[in-house]
Amino acid sequence: MPVTDLPQGRPEPDVLVRTEGRAGLLTLNRPRAINALTHAMVRTIDEALTAWEKDPAVTTVVIRGAGERGLCAGGDIRAIHDDARAGGTATVDFWRDEYRLNARIARLAKPYVAFMDGIVMGGGVGVSGHGSVRVVTERSRVAMPETGIGFVPDVGGTWLLGRAPGELGTHLALTGAQAGAADAILAGLADHHVPSADLPALADALTREPAAEAVARFARPAPAGELAAHRAWIDDCYAADTVEEIVGRLTDSGVPEAKETAGVLLTRSPTALKATLAAIRRARTLDSLEAALNMEFRLSCAALTSPDLPEGIRAQVVDKDRDPHWTPATLAEVTPEDTERWFAPRAEGELGLVAP
Repeated sequence: MPVTDLPQGRPEPDVLVRTEGRAGLLTLNRPRAINALTHAMVRTIDEALTAWEKDPAVTTVVIRGAGERGLCAGGDIRAIHDDARAGGTATVDFWRDEYRLNARIARLAKPYVAFMDGIVMGGGVGVSGHGSVRVVTERSRVAMPETGIGFVPDVGGTWLLGRAPGELGTHLALTGAQAGAADAILAGLADHHVPSADLPALADALTREPAAEAVARFARPAPAGELAAHRAWIDDCYAADTVEEIVGRLTDSGVPEAKETAGVLLTRSPTALKATLAAIRRARTLDSLEAALNMEFRLSCAALTSPDLPEGIRAQVVDKDRDPHWTPATLAEVTPEDTERWFAPRAEGELGLVAP
């Protein structure tokens, strides 16, 4: 949804914060970067939520993205790339505040309505997927594409995907596949479909009406998705115990789409694939989002010191040659001990979130 009520002229803040009627409105405002999150943006959102939680005049929070391309493409991975190569601490500080914000959004006492229009990936899922009212459109492309850059689903992604029906979450986590509106709803990443052309009117209604009533009035059936038709092979193949077995089942399934998916997995970071599978399986046993975020913080910090994360970002975003050279290069070279080290407690300090 293009946001048309932005102030004229530059410079504008990276997050526009204002109230109108009964609603607190957050607009992520880096459209040229598809509203990728910076540390300052995370802090601004958190400060706004602090103010609005105490303000009885604000009964609903709405988050949306400026520009035509999407709500949020994720974190600023160029900055992460530079920090990882320099051995800095800025990224760890960013993740600490970002993950705390994700948990706060999930626990917000007021309706938090996320307009998940267009591209919603990585950190974009973090600021939307934990909201109480998650709205997708026919333009939505929701994904956790981290394994393609040598990383793991974070921002509570393991918690969300670990609770998707069957093995849909495992499929989305390992491949980084994009989910349209119907598939996002099926996987539990969204709640309602509203045509993108109706989002301005819905935003206006949310300034005057209770969130549940306004969204119900604008919600429509989502266009047909793809995942439901593939549940049989997805649930069978991804139920295997290891990534190698999953790839084998996909290859031998006799289903063209499954075989194609095996090829996709073999382009991803072998280390990230194994850490991601273990994380999704462990997240299913956890009792809170906070526990999952604590686990993800360990994983993210481990990834920051591995060679695959800067290499993956280089290949996809910096040089754009789409030819990452993973270390190790094959699944067979990544041992269970290698994976387990990613889950080890951090001597430098834990995230330390506690469920209320």
